Amino acid sequence: MTGGIDFEAEGLLEGLEGRARDERVALLEWLVDQGFGADQLHRGHEQGLLVYLAAEREVSGEPRYTLEDLRERLGGEAEMLLALRRAQGLPIPEPGVVWFTEDDLETAAIGRGYLDLGLDPEGLLATSRVIGRALGQAAEAMRAVLLQAVLEPGASERELAERYAAGVAEAMPLTRKMIQQALGAHLRNMVRTEAIDAEALASGRAHGAREVAVAFADLVGFTRMGETVPAEELGAVADRLAVRANEVVTAPVRVVKTIGDAVMLVAPEALPMVAVALDLIEAMEAEGEDFPQVHVGVAHGDALNRGGDWFGRPVNLASRVTAVARAGSVLATRDVRDAAREEFRWSSAGARRLKGVPDPVPLYRARRGDGGATAGAGS
Repeated sequence: MTGGIDFEAEGLLEGLEGRARDERVALLEWLVDQGFGADQLHRGHEQGLLVYLAAEREVSGEPRYTLEDLRERLGGEAEMLLALRRAQGLPIPEPGVVWFTEDDLETAAIGRGYLDLGLDPEGLLATSRVIGRALGQAAEAMRAVLLQAVLEPGASERELAERYAAGVAEAMPLTRKMIQQALGAHLRNMVRTEAIDAEALASGRAHGAREVAVAFADLVGFTRMGETVPAEELGAVADRLAVRANEVVTAPVRVVKTIGDAVMLVAPEALPMVAVALDLIEAMEAEGEDFPQVHVGVAHGDALNRGGDWFGRPVNLASRVTAVARAGSVLATRDVRDAAREEFRWSSAGARRLKGVPDPVPLYRARRGDGGATAGAGS
């Protein structure tokens, strides 16, 4: 018994024998020394997260409040906090479970502050969804990197828990600062590339649907690779496309998202989009013969920005065009060709029937022109 907690009686050693049992006892004793009580140990045990309890506390503080406590302390603002958590993809605990921290209470105050600034509640939730998706991926990547840094062959559960908690404690201040600076840089880029037109000023509303160029860059044969290549290697290949896309993309073209083996790009004009697409083809070819080739489809038309993503005919069309593009090529619709006709060499790829599109679509293949247009063209 340690700190008044009988690990055996509490069921925290159930099914463990020999070395595994000894390691678990050592971990539990260390956690008790760190101030964790029986309820917290039970939660960690039930969720299989005992090794991560100390690190969790370094990230967001000690869980102190149940759902009922939250509603009692925050009143009506508790529902706003819960709505923000749902939008961000975070779980809502069952009644009676000690889950929420002081940071969660502060989130409610932050949400109220945004509403006081005049933000539309639905717009705030839409923004929270985007933040949740992005930071969820960032958290998973950071978890994997930190865990790899502290893992050592033969390390015990207690050693791993100690090292991981220490690593998180050291990394969190840097991570918060990095996220803040990255968000500021992206917002600054948005300010520089997003214009407010006369229609928006007259109506008092931000842009609805507007003309944009949309492109998808997709790895050729990636699905077939999944049948023969280990998952780690497959993930590294997909990551390489995302890295290269971010390296070659320049304003006003933006990376919207990565979708497995594909990257989605958007730009206010066709010319810089075609230039970036060709840059990306060349960058991926420089990876060598063993790396999959990329094909890119580009379309242009009215699309709607919602929650950081884009919707509309050019999005669907660009995806369909990508599917029929040859490996190592940029294939575009006629209006893209017409908008960038003077800067590139174009050849007809014929009228193709595309999935979900009723009529055949004339398509054109882009190549570097004599002028050698680059991604900065038109920006």
